[in-house]
Amino acid sequence: MDPLSAASKIAGSGLEAQATRLRIVSENIANARSTGDTPGADPYRRKTITFGSELDRASGVDLVEVKKLGEDKSKFIEEYDPAHPAADERGMVKVPNVNMLIEMADMREANRSYEANLQTIKQTRELVAATIDLLKAAQ
Repeated sequence: MDPLSAASKIAGSGLEAQATRLRIVSENIANARSTGDTPGADPYRRKTITFGSELDRASGVDLVEVKKLGEDKSKFIEEYDPAHPAADERGMVKVPNVNMLIEMADMREANRSYEANLQTIKQTRELVAATIDLLKAAQ
């Protein structure tokens, strides 16, 4: 496979991986205050994503792939709110283990990685167009 096609394929896999990461972060943010419905019930558990490198046998290049979607096993936070429907006998409510500061940092990093991959694809297209123009001019 030629280097320009390989660069596009690698950047495309990066776009797909970061789009999945943004979806997971968005889900975590949307559920940051989702508690259980019954007393003592567990709330939403923060989701995680793991990336890996996978060889694309057809092109011979390493691509980024989502290896695993998991859950953060850290403890839930407990807040005192005896009027809440999910409060236990002590008046404590379990709230999700979602830290908004971490989620916002993850979102920013994923967004920047997505933009970098998109820019790589744009530059690769420009290089292909420039190469075609040079070949036309040489004839």
